[in-house]
Amino acid sequence: MAKAMLFGSIAAGALALAGPAGAQRAAPLPWKEDPFPSRYHAPPAQDMLLKGATILDGAGGRIDDGDVLIRGGKIAMVGKGLANPGVREVDARGGWVTPGVIDVHSHDGTFVLPLTAIDREASDVSETSAPNVADTWIETAVNAQDMGFDRALSAGVTTIQILPGSTPIFAGRSVVVKPVRAPTVWGMKATGNVQGFKMACGENPKSWGADDDNEGPTSRQGVISYMRQAFLDAQRYKRAVEQARAGTGAMPPRDLKLEALAGILAGDIRVNLHCYRAGDIAAVLSIAKEFGFRIGAVHHATEAYKIPGLLRDAGTCAAVWADWWGFKMEAQDAVRAEAPMLERAGVCVMMHSDSAADGQRLNIAAAKAAAAGQRIGIDIPPERMIKWTTSNPARLLGMEKRIGTLAPGYQADVVLWSGNPFSIYSKADLVLIDGAVVRDRSRPPGEPVSDFEIGRAGAGQ
Repeated sequence: MAKAMLFGSIAAGALALAGPAGAQRAAPLPWKEDPFPSRYHAPPAQDMLLKGATILDGAGGRIDDGDVLIRGGKIAMVGKGLANPGVREVDARGGWVTPGVIDVHSHDGTFVLPLTAIDREASDVSETSAPNVADTWIETAVNAQDMGFDRALSAGVTTIQILPGSTPIFAGRSVVVKPVRAPTVWGMKATGNVQGFKMACGENPKSWGADDDNEGPTSRQGVISYMRQAFLDAQRYKRAVEQARAGTGAMPPRDLKLEALAGILAGDIRVNLHCYRAGDIAAVLSIAKEFGFRIGAVHHATEAYKIPGLLRDAGTCAAVWADWWGFKMEAQDAVRAEAPMLERAGVCVMMHSDSAADGQRLNIAAAKAAAAGQRIGIDIPPERMIKWTTSNPARLLGMEKRIGTLAPGYQADVVLWSGNPFSIYSKADLVLIDGAVVRDRSRPPGEPVSDFEIGRAGAGQ
């Protein structure tokens, strides 16, 4: 009875709430609903003026001996010689100021530190009961106590997208978090981003399907065929939902897997695609074109440098490593200069981690990639390099008007570095999220240290 009432109310399209002028507002499309709302509350902001730093604004600009004024949790002004309006002044001479680092590919909270044998045998990073688990939400598996979050924060990371693993073809929805202390992931969950989703192609899903105990495609062509059929089914489901809401048909029985894929087709859910080889990437880009949706980014993408035109024409970014190579067959043809090569070709490029260790060193990954580019004649200056860890990742998350750039009106997710952020010797001296100092390297932590950190002198420093 309750189910019938629920489907009936959606089919009516109405859940119609009368506005002041008698206007009607339809219920949100089912794939846009969030059953796990955020409980994140920004910490109390601290107004301040950072004076005399080298500023990389994240959008391609650089200011030497510059100032950043933060008020009410947002960037108020960026420039030179700013007058202090009566706020705390921080002497940032010799330091560098950037937007907070954004990691678009993390498994923090699911592939937890320290990793136990149990985690290796039955990890929460992937639901492997079927090749299509599009109905899953990774946030329901995240352990907010993972020390990886603290470590990331101490390295200047202020926003993290946690993705499910890449065993299933359709692996489920992602979650974007701020690495702050909270009892549950929903106390960390960011708002204002586009809902993300994980898909996978290539060796991972085909190898899983080929295992004797599993069902699913056992080859690359089988994976692509499976994707096309799933989107064909989702296309019919989406059409039926839209017709029911328009009053020209019956609402189909609710199907959470088809619902998620319909959201992708509608452009309301953004795909993060695990894919390595050029041919695999090209095949999935063809599926996206066939069904009329856009892939937000290809992750890992070790052969993306071979097909930059395809990515550029599709409006698809590449989330890459600096030097991961040779750990599996489809990673054999990686090159260290991939990021600068893609940048030169006009592709939106960003660094990603896929590792709690690399998640603390994304700026260094960018520096290594840029150095490899320099050796073959591609010069990427720091003001452009910083985009790989700030504004470009923000764009993928649909947050490019809120974070990733130091400009008036943006959230004050800011890092003051002790020196050039692309030097292995530089540290994050001050880390701000929403204008609040959440990490000050000159002071002991204001919160209890994680049990896993006890006895580690200078942990996170």
